[in-house]
Amino acid sequence: MATRVERDSLGTKRVPASAYYGIQTLRAVENFPISGLRLQPEMVRAYALIKKAAAGANAALGALPRRHAAAIGRACDEILRGRFDGQFVVDAYQAGAGTSFHMNVNEVVANRANELLGARRGSYKILRPNDHVNMAQSTNDTFPTAIRLAALLALPPLVDAMQELEAACRGKARQFANVVKAGRTHLQDAVPVRLGREFGAYALAIRKARASVQETAKALGELNLGGTAVGTGMNAHPGYRGLAIRALRAWTRLPLRPAQDLMERTQSLGDFARLSGALRVYALELIRIANDLRLLSSGPNTGFGEIDLPAIQPGSSIMPGKVNPVVAEMVDMVGFQVLGHDVTVASAAQAGQLELNVMMPVVAYNLLQAMRLLTNASRVFAHRCIRGIVARRERCEAFAHRSLALATALNPHIGYLNAAMIAKESLKTGKSIQALVVEHRLMDARAAKRLLDPHRLSRSV
Repeated sequence: MATRVERDSLGTKRVPASAYYGIQTLRAVENFPISGLRLQPEMVRAYALIKKAAAGANAALGALPRRHAAAIGRACDEILRGRFDGQFVVDAYQAGAGTSFHMNVNEVVANRANELLGARRGSYKILRPNDHVNMAQSTNDTFPTAIRLAALLALPPLVDAMQELEAACRGKARQFANVVKAGRTHLQDAVPVRLGREFGAYALAIRKARASVQETAKALGELNLGGTAVGTGMNAHPGYRGLAIRALRAWTRLPLRPAQDLMERTQSLGDFARLSGALRVYALELIRIANDLRLLSSGPNTGFGEIDLPAIQPGSSIMPGKVNPVVAEMVDMVGFQVLGHDVTVASAAQAGQLELNVMMPVVAYNLLQAMRLLTNASRVFAHRCIRGIVARRERCEAFAHRSLALATALNPHIGYLNAAMIAKESLKTGKSIQALVVEHRLMDARAAKRLLDPHRLSRSV
């Protein structure tokens, strides 16, 4: 492999001649062969926006030649189009604070900008990664800013997917509005409900989770860009912060604003923990809903069998005709993974000391991965499961009529003890609640039929 020699403060190394990254990136690759995982493309795009905004602000303030800023901006535009995706090679588990990833970005931008200015890749004759691309910046203000931008850019697809899932559940709520079934509490017979009401409740839970995610994400618009190393703004022009954030706000159309306190924004990862917590709650709701669907579709002959989920693939390599609730199972697994991501984010968020929390790379990876998993899982859940659910109406109604909890309706008329006696006898003999209450002359047939009608009992109040 052809190589070139680069120098940093620790000495020299041979870097692949074709690489746009440089010596500091190479050191990180050698030092951290940990997982094979990379920080998400959203982080790359966010950093490209930051570098472009920084260069423009520094040029406007006379700190960086406009020719240099233009080359940096062009290089960043190419990164935003995905041209150099293969050049961001640092493992997600890397040096604290994200310095390795940050220098990976600085070196790629510098090398491409030098090419655009007519210099040889790796020479840094015109532009240098630390002095020019990184002007008025530190990992400590750019990395948390990048996480904030990346999460905000990843938010609309997640919100859209959550809305799709909510709409799918709402559609089933309307479709199944008149399907009466046995309610269940403690997995035991409970009073009758409507299948549509169950799906309506799922839709509302999803809507509430979405509102929480959106509300929590609002805090991410407060940026500590311009705080540099510890939130004092050292080495940054007083006007730099406002110009850079104004450019980011114009390009992204996000409600970005300077931090109220640069030091607090640099020290604290609390906003990320709060967003992760909202994602955790959504994951818990998804797990619960998916497990309900697995129960309701269990069987089909030896379980609840009240609904049929779409048959999208064979369920067994040995049992012919078996179809499993595969999408609901996937949703469970995604939910469990997101819970793990949240534990990691929470653990990292409390691990800061004094002016900096160095655990930012693992927060970035886990937060963005949770958002991606929930986005994709929600969309698949809506399109390949919820929308195709069919109610087994006759089976639902049969269970509703057989539920021992119908005896609950008798309480005001014959008393709790008499109703309990009827329920126990029904369980022992197999006779219906309605037949027994008439047989024991506790109520006439017409009144019993009306009182114990599951359709009437399951109406909304």
